[in-house]
Amino acid sequence: MPDPLSNQFGGLDLLSSSVILLDKNFAIHYMNSAAENLLALSSKAVTGCHLENVVDCPSALQETLDNTFSSGWSYTGQSIKLVRNDGVVLHLNCTVSTIDTQGAGLLVELWPIDQQLKATREERLLEQQIASRELIRNLAHEIKNPLGGIRGAAQLLEHELNNPDLREYTQVIIKEADRLQDLMRRLLSPHRPMQPGPVNIHEILERVRSLLTAEFPQTLTVHRDYDTSLPELVGDREQLIQAVLNIARNAAQAIKGQSGDVPASGQITLRTRVDRQVTLAKRRHRLALELQVIDNGPGIPDDIRERMFYPLVSGRPGGSGLGLTLAQSFVQQHQGTIECVSRPGYTCFTIRMPLITG
Repeated sequence: MPDPLSNQFGGLDLLSSSVILLDKNFAIHYMNSAAENLLALSSKAVTGCHLENVVDCPSALQETLDNTFSSGWSYTGQSIKLVRNDGVVLHLNCTVSTIDTQGAGLLVELWPIDQQLKATREERLLEQQIASRELIRNLAHEIKNPLGGIRGAAQLLEHELNNPDLREYTQVIIKEADRLQDLMRRLLSPHRPMQPGPVNIHEILERVRSLLTAEFPQTLTVHRDYDTSLPELVGDREQLIQAVLNIARNAAQAIKGQSGDVPASGQITLRTRVDRQVTLAKRRHRLALELQVIDNGPGIPDDIRERMFYPLVSGRPGGSGLGLTLAQSFVQQHQGTIECVSRPGYTCFTIRMPLITG
């Protein structure tokens, strides 16, 4: 039988912030999904319980609840410390407001400070990366046409040369022009329109796995850790293959680079899980895919970790610095996010994208 409170306040589940409704006795009347995740409690289990019996509230917050209810004034607090029943300490910002709805008198909205800082940092980095990619694309457009002229002139010069030994130099010009033209093409390629459709992420990962094992035969182990209950997602199959392959191939090449060849202990794990009530690209999603590419390589150097998604930034000699840039672009086109945790012996790229929930 449907929960009447869920029907009445179901819209609050779309919010990324945690919302708790209290009655006039400061007992919990309702919590949205974000609050359930934050406090590690079920709304049904704590409905009717006093807030101070659910979390260890500071006296200042309790006084604020009293004053807000009696005066009707809203209150915003910074760096509030709450302690959950399992002992986890939460550092939060909060707003307390009066409301007039069935059974509820106060609305308490909570934002974890670390999540807020993380969201602000991600937004700032995204803006920087977008500006950087736009600059690179503009430069690529400007460089592309002169390169064609240089290549054409080198070909004409080669035909005019009587000394075959001199053609070695024109071939250098032609080959380097071709290499730069290929680089320009790759810099401009993320603008290809998406071709979305229902895709099975595990089919994509199996394709990536087969490509990796063919490129690094017998010397690299690729493990699978799949949640086979995952539903399909809407995406561009080729873009997703390329995004995951770029990350996994970077990992394999980093492992190879630490000893000149991929050691027998070189391992990459492709892992999938479902994530619930996730905010991606400023939108709340009930279900999301969590895809992780984990390797036991040397880790990402500290000096490029903050810039690794920027174009032309590479930690490998001879690398183009475009693999992670393209991967990030493709993931963002799928309304997803990509982040990385790295230390020597452990690097984990985590991709999150919305899932079909109809």
